[in-house]
Amino acid sequence: QIGWQLARRNAGEIASLAADKGYDWQQLREKLREDGVRPLIKHREFRPIDCAHNARIDGSLYGQRALSETVFSTIKRTLGHAVRARAWYREFREIVLMCAVYNIKRAVNQ
Repeated sequence: QIGWQLARRNAGEIASLAADKGYDWQQLREKLREDGVRPLIKHREFRPIDCAHNARIDGSLYGQRALSETVFSTIKRTLGHAVRARAWYREFREIVLMCAVYNIKRAVNQ
Protein backbone atom coordinates (compact mmCIF):
# COMPACT_ATOMS: atom_id res chain seq x y z
CA GLN A 1 0.00 0.00 0.00
CA ILE A 2 3.02 2.28 0.06
CA GLY A 3 2.68 2.48 -3.72
CA TRP A 4 -0.47 4.57 -3.28
CA GLN A 5 1.26 6.96 -0.87
CA LEU A 6 4.09 7.56 -3.34
CA ALA A 7 1.71 7.93 -6.27
CA ARG A 8 -0.51 10.35 -4.36
CA ARG A 9 2.51 12.47 -3.45
CA ASN A 10 3.45 12.83 -7.14
CA ALA A 11 0.04 12.44 -8.81
CA GLY A 12 0.15 15.87 -10.43
CA GLU A 13 3.46 15.09 -12.15
CA ILE A 14 2.89 11.58 -13.55
CA ALA A 15 0.73 10.45 -16.45
CA SER A 16 1.19 6.69 -16.01
CA LEU A 17 2.52 4.37 -13.34
CA ALA A 18 4.20 1.10 -14.30
CA ALA A 19 4.61 -1.56 -11.63
CA ASP A 20 5.05 -5.30 -11.44
CA LYS A 21 2.56 -7.88 -10.21
CA GLY A 22 3.52 -7.22 -6.60
CA TYR A 23 1.42 -4.03 -6.78
CA ASP A 24 -1.67 -5.86 -8.07
CA TRP A 25 -4.25 -4.11 -5.91
CA GLN A 26 -7.58 -3.10 -7.43
CA GLN A 27 -8.07 -0.13 -5.10
CA LEU A 28 -4.68 1.24 -6.18
CA ARG A 29 -5.78 1.11 -9.82
CA GLU A 30 -9.07 2.86 -9.01
CA LYS A 31 -7.37 5.59 -6.97
CA LEU A 32 -4.84 6.19 -9.73
CA ARG A 33 -7.59 6.52 -12.32
CA GLU A 34 -9.44 9.01 -10.09
CA ASP A 35 -6.30 11.18 -10.05
CA GLY A 36 -5.90 10.94 -13.83
CA VAL A 37 -2.93 8.54 -13.71
CA ARG A 38 -2.94 5.56 -16.09
CA PRO A 39 -2.04 2.37 -14.17
CA LEU A 40 0.28 -0.03 -16.02
CA ILE A 41 0.21 -2.77 -13.41
CA LYS A 42 0.12 -6.37 -14.50
CA HIS A 43 -2.52 -8.61 -12.93
CA ARG A 44 -1.69 -11.81 -11.12
CA GLU A 45 -3.12 -14.51 -13.32
CA PHE A 46 -5.74 -16.43 -11.38
CA ARG A 47 -8.51 -16.30 -14.02
CA PRO A 48 -8.60 -16.05 -17.82
CA ILE A 49 -9.79 -12.43 -17.54
CA ASP A 50 -6.51 -11.56 -15.79
CA CYS A 51 -4.57 -12.81 -18.83
CA ALA A 52 -6.78 -10.66 -21.04
CA HIS A 53 -6.09 -7.60 -18.88
CA ASN A 54 -2.34 -8.22 -19.13
CA ALA A 55 -2.56 -8.55 -22.91
CA ARG A 56 -4.13 -5.07 -23.14
CA ILE A 57 -1.21 -3.35 -21.39
CA ASP A 58 0.92 -1.25 -23.74
CA GLY A 59 4.15 -3.25 -24.04
CA SER A 60 6.40 -0.33 -24.95
CA LEU A 61 5.29 1.77 -21.97
CA TYR A 62 5.45 -1.17 -19.59
CA GLY A 63 8.88 -2.08 -20.97
CA GLN A 64 10.27 1.25 -19.77
CA ARG A 65 9.91 -0.13 -16.26
CA ALA A 66 12.92 -2.34 -17.01
CA LEU A 67 15.06 0.79 -17.49
CA SER A 68 14.27 2.00 -13.99
CA GLU A 69 14.88 -1.49 -12.59
CA THR A 70 18.37 -1.38 -14.14
CA VAL A 71 19.07 1.98 -12.51
CA PHE A 72 17.79 0.69 -9.15
CA SER A 73 20.10 -2.32 -9.44
CA THR A 74 23.09 -0.09 -10.20
CA ILE A 75 22.30 2.20 -7.27
CA LYS A 76 22.02 -0.79 -4.93
CA ARG A 77 25.38 -2.17 -6.09
CA THR A 78 27.26 1.13 -5.87
CA LEU A 79 25.61 2.91 -2.92
CA GLY A 80 24.26 0.02 -0.86
CA HIS A 81 20.89 -1.67 -0.70
CA ALA A 82 19.80 -0.61 2.79
CA VAL A 83 18.11 2.59 3.90
CA ARG A 84 18.57 3.69 7.47
CA ALA A 85 15.38 5.69 7.93
CA ARG A 86 12.37 4.09 9.56
CA ALA A 87 9.44 6.23 8.43
CA TRP A 88 8.40 5.84 4.80
CA TYR A 89 8.73 9.56 3.97
CA ARG A 90 12.28 9.63 5.34
CA GLU A 91 13.07 6.46 3.39
CA PHE A 92 11.74 8.19 0.30
CA ARG A 93 13.93 11.23 0.97
CA GLU A 94 16.98 8.98 1.41
CA ILE A 95 16.26 7.19 -1.85
CA VAL A 96 15.88 10.52 -3.67
CA LEU A 97 19.29 11.56 -2.37
CA MET A 98 20.78 8.26 -3.55
CA CYS A 99 19.35 8.91 -7.01
CA ALA A 100 20.79 12.43 -7.00
CA VAL A 101 24.25 11.05 -6.13
CA TYR A 102 23.89 8.47 -8.92
CA ASN A 103 23.01 11.21 -11.43
CA ILE A 104 25.96 13.34 -10.32
CA LYS A 105 28.32 10.38 -10.70
CA ARG A 106 27.01 9.73 -14.21
CA ALA A 107 27.42 13.39 -15.16
CA VAL A 108 31.00 13.46 -13.87
CA ASN A 109 31.95 10.28 -15.75
CA GLN A 110 30.58 11.51 -19.08
